[in-house]
Amino acid sequence: EEPQPPIVPSCPLPAKICDVVRSERPRSCCGMAMAGFRTAKYQLPEWHRRNAGVYYKAFTVGEEAERGRAEAKHLVKQAAASAQRAQQYSKNTLGQRLQDIQFWRTELQKEIMELDAETNLLAAQKLRLERALDATEVPYAVVIDNLECRDRRQPPDLVIDQVERQLLKEAELIRDIRDLLKRTIIQAATQIRSNRIQKENCELDWSDKVETYHIDDKCISYCPDSTNVQSHPSSVKFEETASTPKSWAQFSHDNISSAEQEKLASVQLRALINSIIHDASEDLRLQRAAVSEAFDCHLRELAEARLRLEQHLQQ
Repeated sequence: EEPQPPIVPSCPLPAKICDVVRSERPRSCCGMAMAGFRTAKYQLPEWHRRNAGVYYKAFTVGEEAERGRAEAKHLVKQAAASAQRAQQYSKNTLGQRLQDIQFWRTELQKEIMELDAETNLLAAQKLRLERALDATEVPYAVVIDNLECRDRRQPPDLVIDQVERQLLKEAELIRDIRDLLKRTIIQAATQIRSNRIQKENCELDWSDKVETYHIDDKCISYCPDSTNVQSHPSSVKFEETASTPKSWAQFSHDNISSAEQEKLASVQLRALINSIIHDASEDLRLQRAAVSEAFDCHLRELAEARLRLEQHLQQ
């Protein structure tokens, strides 16, 4: 075991009072013993004042930090409230835009269906015109054949009678009807082409509305806490070619108005085709009756002339 150190009893040291002359400026100590050490020293009051200054500065900086932290919290609350208001405004605006898109999309889809149905009806009327034109070939050939046969008569009977006049009138009527049917067929084909062009314009606008609706419907579900939101540099840039809400609505309105005009023109053309076919058939029927009556009268005249010749021959 190690030996324990001897215990020395404690006793108070003799008090010694040293008088130090206080000076505001630090004194320099000279001597070989202080060589290499700092010679300028602070006095005790200066040390206390420096500590007090450091404490006051730290206290001031702490208060400024507290005020900055409180202001930062206030700004965070204001920014969160502003972001919430902006988010709610954006949702309301997008909701209204979705309603507008749905309205125009429904109107365009309705117009597309009506225009397609009208185009099919006009195509059916055009087919009727083509069949009516084909149906006039046989009567026209019969009329021309009758006129050619009558031209082969002998000189005593080669006269311009009522039958020939009616046949010439019927031939001219059939030619006019054929020309009218051909012009109407061309007009119907042009109107069908216009209907399909306008239908294509409405379909393009409708497809844009559908795509826009899907985009805005997805955007309305986003919030500041969404993880799949990406900010693009040009997301808030207003393009020169971008449309305003007024011009955007006007574009769809113009497409629908044009489709309505084409549809109205198609309806009027169908009514005109019905009238043409009805009037042409009535005119041909009346002219056929007139030709038949002229033939009957001429046949009766021929029969009477032959009878008189036979009686005279017998006499």
